[in-house]
Formats: sequence, C-alpha cells, structure tokens
Amino acid sequence: MDKACGLVTGIIRTAHGLQGKFKVESSSGEVDHFFELTEVTLRKGSFEKLYQVDSVEGSGAGLIMKLAGIDTPEAVDKLRGAEIIVPRDKACPLKKDEWYVEDLKQCTLIYDTTSEKGVNINGLPVEGKPACIVAGHITDVLEGGAGDLLEVAVSENLHGDVEGIDGSGKQKVLLVPFKNEFIGTVDIKRKTVQLMHLWILEI
Repeated sequence: MDKACGLVTGIIRTAHGLQGKFKVESSSGEVDHFFELTEVTLRKGSFEKLYQVDSVEGSGAGLIMKLAGIDTPEAVDKLRGAEIIVPRDKACPLKKDEWYVEDLKQCTLIYDTTSEKGVNINGLPVEGKPACIVAGHITDVLEGGAGDLLEVAVSENLHGDVEGIDGSGKQKVLLVPFKNEFIGTVDIKRKTVQLMHLWILEI
C-alpha cells in the first residue's frame, strides 16, 4: 500500500499556462473521477504532501489540474513526474478483470505444478512434488508496447531450469506479460496471481 494510504490515479506532466496549472496523465486512462476530487496527495521521491484541488478541466489526454499553493510554472516543473494519490474510494472504479496496480504489487506469483498435463517443469510426474510453488513476487506493473508487464522478483529457490539469482549474485527481476496465456487467476483477497508457464522465467 502507498505510504499515503491510497492509490496512484495519475502523474503530473507539464505546466499549462502561467498560473500553476498542469497536465495530468491518468493512470487508468479514465478521467471522470478527477472531477470529484477535493484533495490529493502528491508524491515524488521522499517528498509527499496533501493539496486542496482548486480546479479540474479538459478531458482525456487534455486533462488539466490546479492545486492550491502551486501557482507558477516553475513550481509545476519541480513536481513534474509526481504521483497523484487519492483514497481508494476516490480512485477510478474497476471494471471486470481490472485491478489496481498497488494491489497487484502486493501479490505473490504462484505456479501450479500440475497445470501442464500433470507434469512439472522437468517433465516428471508431480507425485511427491508440491502442488504449487512460489515463483516470485510482483514488485511493479509497467506499460509495454503490447500491453502491461508484471515486474517479478523471481524466487531464489525454484526447481528445474529456473534460477532466481543472476550471474552477479543478485535476485533476478523479470518482466512477464499480463496476458491470459501467461497469467491465470488473480486473487487480490489472498494476494496471489497464478503463473501459467514456469518456462517464461527461464531467462
């Protein structure tokens, strides 16, 4: 969960005009919920502060905000790239098969060893093997050209050809496409995400 106990709903991009207004990139692509905001928290690095919302205008990629106390383009420039954080009940409503990034970042990636024709990653019978193994932990969700990517810190001790440590002795971090062919059941309540194929971590 964010230190601000909320969800990232947008990012400050560039100044708009001379009075401290700025362009906003919505994290979800939706903007209707911005017009109901009365206050937001901005976070950039170690900086974190609550602001009152003066105005919201525009639509889509042209969304413009003004916050109390940010009154010049120079002030906006210092906050460029800052995350706009709101309480969960003020964030964009979820549709079917949608999840908040902050919720996914808390999840464990689970691989079912019986999912591929009753054999494990080595092609051996699963008898005597655990039904599920922890493949890694989701640390972030990134935008890719063909869709979202899960950033995964791979577990150190996996069987088969998967190594959780890279050549320099550091924990391996890989990107997994957030697509049905690679990702199965997402259970936010249990904080687990199902990995469909372990071989995708064999990089």
